[in-house]
Amino acid sequence: MPEDGRLDFMELSIKYGHKAEEHRVVTEDGYILTLFRLPGEKPPVLLLHGLIGTADTYILRGNNSLGITLANHGYDVWAGNTRGNKYAMQHTKLDPNTDASFWDYSFHEHGYYDLPAMTDYILNVTGEQSLQSIGHSEGTTDHFILGSLRPEYNEKYKILIALSPSAYLSNLVPPMSIFIKLAPIINAILRSLNIEYVFHYKGLERILLEAICNPGSVSYSLCTEFVFLIGGYDLQRLESEFLAVVFGHFPSSLSRKALLHCAQVAQSKRFPLFDYGLEDNLKRYGSTAPPDYNLRNVTMRTALLVGKNDPINGVRDVERLRFVLPNVVHYHLMKPRRWNHFDFVWSNDLPKTLFPHILTLLERFS
Repeated sequence: MPEDGRLDFMELSIKYGHKAEEHRVVTEDGYILTLFRLPGEKPPVLLLHGLIGTADTYILRGNNSLGITLANHGYDVWAGNTRGNKYAMQHTKLDPNTDASFWDYSFHEHGYYDLPAMTDYILNVTGEQSLQSIGHSEGTTDHFILGSLRPEYNEKYKILIALSPSAYLSNLVPPMSIFIKLAPIINAILRSLNIEYVFHYKGLERILLEAICNPGSVSYSLCTEFVFLIGGYDLQRLESEFLAVVFGHFPSSLSRKALLHCAQVAQSKRFPLFDYGLEDNLKRYGSTAPPDYNLRNVTMRTALLVGKNDPINGVRDVERLRFVLPNVVHYHLMKPRRWNHFDFVWSNDLPKTLFPHILTLLERFS
């Protein structure tokens, strides 16, 4: 495993010239989250990772990563972590190793509880009235959920820069579309085995993954192939040597409920809250089916950046999102034909291809 695959966020920040601060945030429902801060003189910018990621996502490319680049430009950078990943594995009452209820959440709770807790904490520490935010994939979903269900938070964001925006999952292709069809069966198997999460950072599956996806193993090429099958092929920007770094950090732990919620969104062709079944839906929502998140409530300024070769959050689904959101201030289709889902955070040419757009938007809506 390369060195950067073995270092955590604090160690990586020191290696690349910015000693991070570590802040603890407690949500309304008791989850303890870690926020990493790279202090700067400019206004605060929050970075929020995707579904099976961590704050590490934004620092893995070192000097060419978004976190270090923004810090080098003087921004007050805050990298968040949502419940359940390796930096957010604590609770005021629940033990993730013994209490199954710790894992009773989907990305809904990321948006409804985790994101507002991080936002309020940053604004309280900095004394600012609002901040700028950058999310990737599910990190954008969290903002859409927050703006939809807690619309008072829309005013706390100067802009959301949404990289590979994720709300609708109506146009998935294999292998993700196959997984969606199998999701109910996979969920039933996990539930029967009392397995409430996958990819625990100290779990057996992580140990096996790091052994199989070690650059020195004969199976390493299969691991890189799997990344491209999921996120789209772009061998030019995601070179094999760098993916060895990625495997040291990704994927992070994920709840069974979050996996199921993703499948429900894709199967429904909508953007609904979690489906608990007819009886529980009636109790929770007053209807047999879960309602949709009302994206018309998401009035925060939003910039949508999409890749032509993104098989997860593709152009058609983002175009649909663009039509529904009421305050899209910028839409950009990345020019490289092979720009995929992971290029937004890990491409080797980010300073030339993506960062100029981000820096311009941050300056424009400062």
